[in-house]
Order: sequence, then C-alpha cells, then structure tokens
Amino acid sequence: MACSPLGSLGPHCNPPFQMGRPSPGCSCLGGALGLMGMQKSKAKPNGKKPAAEERKAYLEPEHTKARITDFQFKELVVLPHEIDLNEWLASNTTTFFHHINLQYSTISEFCTGETCQTMAVCNTQYYWYDERGKKVKCTAPQYVDFVMSSVQKLVTDEDVFPTKYGREFPSSFESLVRKICRHLFHVLAHIYWAHFKETLALELHGHLNTLYVHFILFAREFNLLDPKETAIMDDLTEVLCSGAGGVHSGGSGDGAGSGGPGAQNHVKER
Repeated sequence: MACSPLGSLGPHCNPPFQMGRPSPGCSCLGGALGLMGMQKSKAKPNGKKPAAEERKAYLEPEHTKARITDFQFKELVVLPHEIDLNEWLASNTTTFFHHINLQYSTISEFCTGETCQTMAVCNTQYYWYDERGKKVKCTAPQYVDFVMSSVQKLVTDEDVFPTKYGREFPSSFESLVRKICRHLFHVLAHIYWAHFKETLALELHGHLNTLYVHFILFAREFNLLDPKETAIMDDLTEVLCSGAGGVHSGGSGDGAGSGGPGAQNHVKER
C-alpha cells in the first residue's frame, strides 16, 4: 500500500471530530500532521501483565524504520522568528489533535469495551477525572472519547483558542496545552501498546511513527510533557527520535530525559 499524506489515511478513517485552525506558518508536516485532551488523569499499575509486554512488535527494526517522510522534524518544530509563541502552540496543538484523532479512528473498531476494558499502556492504567475531580473508571474507548470531546470543546472556544484578530490568549494557555499533550500522549501510547497489530495490518505504521516523532519532538521543544509521564514509552522514543534530531531518552538539561531504569513499567499516581 502506497503511503498517502497523513491527512488522508484511507477508507477506514471516519474521525468523530474534524476541525481546523488558521495556521501561522507551515506548522506541521507539509500541512499534514495533528492533537488534544483536558481533564486531570492519574495512572497507577493495574496489576496485570498484558500479553503485548512479551513482545513489542512496534520496536522491531523493520517496523521502526517506516516513515512517510524523511524530513528533519527538529527543524520543523522550532518557533519561527515572526510567529507568536502562543499562536504557534495553538496552531500545532489543534493540528496534532486532529491527526491523533484521525489515527485512532483507523483502529477504533478494534478498540472496544470488550478488547480494552481499561485504558492501559504496559503495566499502567489511566483513569479519567471529571470536572468535579471524581475518578472515573472507564474502558479505553470511553477514555479516548472523554479526551477528544473535551479537547474539541476547548479548541473551538474563542476564549481559550482565539482565532479572531485582536483576541488575547488566556494567561493559563501554556499550562492548558501541557494538559492536552499529556492526554494525547496517552492515546498514542495506547495505539502502540494495544493496537499496533491492527495498525500494521492496515499498513499505517509509517503514519503512526511519523506522527509520534513529530509530536514528541514538538513537546520536547517547548517542554510540554513531563519526562516521568513519557518514560513508559522511552524505548520507542529512543529508537524513533534518536535519528530525527531528537534528544536521547537518557536525559538532558531541557527536561527531556527518562524517568530512570524501569520507569517504563509504571507511572506513579500523582
């Protein structure tokens, strides 16, 4: 199957949300790569050892090499001199939201309440917290729906993501973007952990790898993800991003490092 632009993943795609934002520049992969999530979520070991842990197919060399472009993403994520930081974050965030939602839609028929009874990645189970801070135990598809619904609401709110001339971004905007990125990371990680087999069968792993690299390098560039949060996928990040102008998971002064040995097995509740 020939690789198509990420904005056109094929007949399996029917994303529940589609939206856009005027781009202040070429913010993403030739205009084709994309993001979001809001409420607080916490994670802790779920006590189960998923079968996928025995063999991580997404780490096999023949699969990690797959890309839809050889572009140097490190250059693509840097803030252009003439662009406002918040505008750059907003443009990329809405684009990532759209494409992560699109990528998930390609395997959504396989992600059901029966196959994915929890929102699990490795030995970690993520929980959703509603607006009142109440912990909600939900299946993976329910969790993703919470993420996409809440982010859709945010990115279409002119008071949060203004698109009209003269409107100001809220003072809490960067903090909000970090929360969004955390939830989007959970969705990407779940696709790799629980549905890479289906992604491979659809020959969309090149799209997934490209999206992951772009998203992680953008988040690192602006310190949008806590290394402890992403440590669960450090093995994949190391393989995919080390040759894409990214920072090795071993750590650096910009906070892009790993959570340490064994950190990928669980994320402490916080």
